[in-house]
Amino acid sequence: MPYLCSSAVLDALTEQPTEWVARLSSPQSRGWQIYADFLLGAGHRRIAVAAQPSVYWATGTRILWDCLAPRGGTVIELDMSTLDPADVCDELVDHRATALLLLVGHPDPAVPIVESVRRDQRLAEIMIGAPAGQPEFTEWATLLGDDGAGVPFLRYLPERLTPLGAQVDKALRERLGEAPSFVAFEGYDTVAVLAEVLRSHGADRARTAESWPRLAVEGTRGQIQFSRTPGISVWQWAGTPVQVVDRDPAEPDRFRILHAG
Repeated sequence: MPYLCSSAVLDALTEQPTEWVARLSSPQSRGWQIYADFLLGAGHRRIAVAAQPSVYWATGTRILWDCLAPRGGTVIELDMSTLDPADVCDELVDHRATALLLLVGHPDPAVPIVESVRRDQRLAEIMIGAPAGQPEFTEWATLLGDDGAGVPFLRYLPERLTPLGAQVDKALRERLGEAPSFVAFEGYDTVAVLAEVLRSHGADRARTAESWPRLAVEGTRGQIQFSRTPGISVWQWAGTPVQVVDRDPAEPDRFRILHAG
């Protein structure tokens, strides 16, 4: 069965190389390396990660280690299966961390951790980050208010949308009553690619799989084409835009672009 993945980012999306699967989202190794570059550029060398057990979080931690250690960075791992938010604050002080990354579920325990850190005067200067993108969503801002601002995360949007993207953005704003998240553009691009495959190659499964490397589709975030990327087992859109953004502390409904790759 041919399969188009819109948002899963694990590099090892399939156990073996396959011709049947294509992916729009950027591999985790690329996105999280860009995030590590942002951390280093902002002067952070002692990074704590509050992580729950999962392949995704463990892989992200390993990517951070690989990117930060050669450049003098340290990753301090905090196991959230044994710590509560108050314990996290004590660990951050003891390890003299300058940044805390939330590699945990949302809203719990991410929201209680943010609330606890924000209220601890010992940690007034620490940066909280959430590379997986939790602060993108309205629920984050609703639950945390001003405490949820200034938390950098990865977002898969370009500085400027394509003309198609601008049309989609306008239509979704009118329907939703608010700005759409980057996930909405991932979803639209997925539908656009599948529609082009069906128009050009019909519903035959083998022909669909054969079409991945020959497609050129105008998406909301750029022209979409699939190719082979070293270390990636599926057809990959190599041009996925990646940004590090946060909610502006002065205007939490507005996003600031802090870094791009």
